[in-house]
Amino acid sequence: MTRDKAYFFCGVGGSGMAPLALIVMAGGARVDGSDRSLDQGRTPAKFDFLRSRGIALHPQDGSGVRPEHTLVISGAVEETVPDVQAARRIGAPILTRPELLASLFNAAPTSVGVAGTSGKSTTTAMIGWILHFAGLDPTIMNGAEMKNFVTAETPYASAVVGKGDLFVSEVDESDGSIARYAPTIAVVNNVALDHKSMDELRALFRDFAAKARTAVLNLDNAETAALAAALPRERLLTYSAQGLADFTAHEIEPAPDGVAFTVRGRDAEARLRLPAPGLHNVSNALAALAAASACGVPLAKAVDALAGFRGVRRRLEVAGTAGGVTVIDDFAHNPDKIAATLDTLHAFPGRLLVMFQPHGFGPLRLMKDAFVEIFAGKLAPDDVLLMPEPVYFGGTVDRSVSSRDVTEGVAAHGRQAFALPDRAACGERLLQLARPGDRIVVMGARDDTLTQFAADLLARLG
Repeated sequence: MTRDKAYFFCGVGGSGMAPLALIVMAGGARVDGSDRSLDQGRTPAKFDFLRSRGIALHPQDGSGVRPEHTLVISGAVEETVPDVQAARRIGAPILTRPELLASLFNAAPTSVGVAGTSGKSTTTAMIGWILHFAGLDPTIMNGAEMKNFVTAETPYASAVVGKGDLFVSEVDESDGSIARYAPTIAVVNNVALDHKSMDELRALFRDFAAKARTAVLNLDNAETAALAAALPRERLLTYSAQGLADFTAHEIEPAPDGVAFTVRGRDAEARLRLPAPGLHNVSNALAALAAASACGVPLAKAVDALAGFRGVRRRLEVAGTAGGVTVIDDFAHNPDKIAATLDTLHAFPGRLLVMFQPHGFGPLRLMKDAFVEIFAGKLAPDDVLLMPEPVYFGGTVDRSVSSRDVTEGVAAHGRQAFALPDRAACGERLLQLARPGDRIVVMGARDDTLTQFAADLLARLG
């Protein structure tokens, strides 16, 4: 449905934009794009990769937009962006990224939508890898780079273009666009405060699950358990790492580099040694196994696939160890994700030196109290939290809440927390504090340069 069309992606390097651009291009479309990060000289390797795939890149000054283009924008793009102004001026149609993705997703013979406040990218990668391993050749759209699909030719594997009937995609609720998707199989990992109020989130996830032929729901989360209670039993597959469900985990054995457990499905069981640590990944794996079952993959085959699951980038990813200090790069940016990361790391020895960069002033304002609560409750007395101001790449924004509001709240609960002027200052403080046995955690989202920041810390420790 995109063949012989021309698209211009504004923000083509973004985690949601780049994989969609690659999928559209594989469908026979011509793709051009621009990105503020390209103009600012950030993450050049990613843009070299997009060029190597045939995507023509332009400055984000409107000069690349032509009348034959459909301009694709994210929900965060403002009318003042030159590409948008150029499209308005010449009459080029404008689509949002979710509108385009939903049209492709809904047109697939079998679609698997993965939603939830936390765990979407990992669960999407798990489902995609199982279906690929089983020979079903799915198309996969993810907001994170899936290590199982990384090769020398494809170093940024957040999209996989398959020839089968299956389309697996991460589905976002933060902008309300989840309402556009009509999945065959709907996976909802959890529902918790993030970008919207709880009442808004409940309505969005309820409607998403109700559209599906099969809804895969987590009974360990009170909100998703409530969704399950409202749906007919014949349209449900449930999972739980703590109690009764269609897919359950037993004899759980955590390790620093993974977790082993016995999976019991509706009609089979198997032992899985998952090379991804944390109890949250037990839950993600159960979701993936249930979704794969709904696609017709036997449990034994799915477990074999997950035994070789390599994870996604920036999810508790160990950058390396130098001078006895381990540096970890992590995407955690909302209270649930932060809690999962801290719980996983605290299961094993070592002080945590956490640098948390909030993913925007808006989310910081919405979740300030929840951030205070989670860090105050989950940091150990000898852990240290450092926070620069939120990531900011331009545009108008309300800056009434700052990182200092969070660190002062955490410190008031007796934990060590400090706001510093910028990320460079945080790096210097981390290097001053670090001693053998410590683990430095670089935490935050929406900023690819955090990975380079972690790598630079590791090099300086060495």
